[in-house]
Amino acid sequence: MVRFLILALLSLLGFITVVAASLGETGWWLLAALTLALLGLGIHDVLQTKHAILRNFPVLGRLRFLFESIRPEIQQYFIERNTDGRPFARDTRSLIYARAKGADSHKAFGTELDVNEVGYEFLLHSTVPVNVPAEQHRVRIGGPDCLRPYDISLMNVSSMSFGALSKNAVLAMNKGAAMGGFVHETGEGGLTEYHLEYGADLFWEIGSGYFGCRDVDGNFDPDRFAAKAAHESVKGITIKLSQGAKPGLGGVLPAAKITPEIAAAREIPMGVDCISPASHSSFSTPKELMAFVKHLRDLSGGKPVGYKFCVGSRTDVLAMCKAMLETGITPDFITVDGAEGGTGAAPLEYEDHVGTPLTEGLMLVHNALVGCGLRHKIRLGAAGKVATGSDIVKRLIQGADFTFSARAMMMATGCIQAQKCHTNECPVGVATQNPHLVRALDVLDKGNRVYNYHKLTVQEAAQLMASMGVSHPSQLNPRMLRRRIDHLTTRSYAALHNWVAPGELLTEPARGWLADWEEADSDTFGEHAPMPWPTPREPAPAPVALAGTVAPKRVEPKNSTHQVVAPVHPDAKRPEGRLAPKHPIPRR
Repeated sequence: MVRFLILALLSLLGFITVVAASLGETGWWLLAALTLALLGLGIHDVLQTKHAILRNFPVLGRLRFLFESIRPEIQQYFIERNTDGRPFARDTRSLIYARAKGADSHKAFGTELDVNEVGYEFLLHSTVPVNVPAEQHRVRIGGPDCLRPYDISLMNVSSMSFGALSKNAVLAMNKGAAMGGFVHETGEGGLTEYHLEYGADLFWEIGSGYFGCRDVDGNFDPDRFAAKAAHESVKGITIKLSQGAKPGLGGVLPAAKITPEIAAAREIPMGVDCISPASHSSFSTPKELMAFVKHLRDLSGGKPVGYKFCVGSRTDVLAMCKAMLETGITPDFITVDGAEGGTGAAPLEYEDHVGTPLTEGLMLVHNALVGCGLRHKIRLGAAGKVATGSDIVKRLIQGADFTFSARAMMMATGCIQAQKCHTNECPVGVATQNPHLVRALDVLDKGNRVYNYHKLTVQEAAQLMASMGVSHPSQLNPRMLRRRIDHLTTRSYAALHNWVAPGELLTEPARGWLADWEEADSDTFGEHAPMPWPTPREPAPAPVALAGTVAPKRVEPKNSTHQVVAPVHPDAKRPEGRLAPKHPIPRR
């Protein structure tokens, strides 16, 4: 490897020498200056102690950092196949971009997927397809206590806050939603002027920070909530319990992305990270959650109220169901967020290893509600990597009534999957507050693209159902979705999974559900039943302050390679080395 690097260096020097000679005396002086600069850089690399590769390979070692910086682009544009990109494959991204432009999204020459691969899923078509309905199907949300039900589209804009997204991105999505008559969910960052600009139907998301409806201590303020919930554009309220990318963690908006506008909308100070608490202060038990649902419904004048969460313990889901049965209070809808979702940044351990994927979580909640005799009162939404018409149909088969999409809507707005959402350096102005980057996102053009993408994708879902012989989503059933379980065998979802019968959990829970059903308690969240064997553990030692440690400080990813590394503070509670704040939301 070294000899190849030396050969490359000699070739470069030879080329430079030829160019210098062609420029005459000026060229030789330029060559001398370049040589001295490289010599100085080489001496610096040898003497520095931060990077071992530069000490061993001065100057040349810097090529490693160059190639590493452009690795994502090389991977995406030159190496990955159409079907294996992550989080979204090239084929999916191309489909979104084409539909957003109103262009041809067809593909020739057959599938590139391996249909014999274990895990491959496919929908069953009918020998006698039906005609596609003239109007797109809508789902009525509104339980027995809802005074102002709402008819929602099969696909909607999932929760993304102003702050995480730029104002132009929020405006474009709002414009598209207004044109297409589908819901624009606000995200937990508050109800802002940009969500109201074009008059789209909104679901206002209330997170643990209660942004836009909080008092000076960061607690829920019912009067402020009622005043904003009365707005005509607000069609429903979503209580965010957790999110797919990082369930169990509160949202984080880095200080670098907080502008005066965002600080005013969230009622937070400038210059510090905005960290939402991991859980709500208004409730801590399943019964209290139901009481909060009723409280918000009353304050909003009877508008639909539900909650969103990434499924964790089945015991917790059943505890919620027991709380509904015991209090008589039911949410109007529940949105199940899959662990594969996530528009912002999260610790890698959370993204890869925490939370239930959407398929399992959605079917669990659906079965729990059916088994408790509650399903007819509550609509189910599915959020997490919904991008195509087939995604919508699959989620409907698995138990959902409608879907939310976040990243696909970002792509319709111009996102190129650069995965720089948390750095404030989004190159297309979607997930940044840098005005020079935001200005490139044209609201009128991108709003039309969001509208186009939604309309054509929902239309394709209707076409798929028609090809399956279905004219209404209620006719879908788990037999229509099949999964390959080995190279010789496929099974339908009806055969692969146990589907709970209506009211079954109330009479005779199946053995697989019995233990969780008995443990579920409407007065507490969590699994508390003792294991049949003890697991003794030593108590954690008290932390000891070490000499030479640095003060707790958030290290932004973009700066981490340009700072001297020092031990993090011994009391740091976050992966970035930042202390967990005593009061998660600073006072105004």
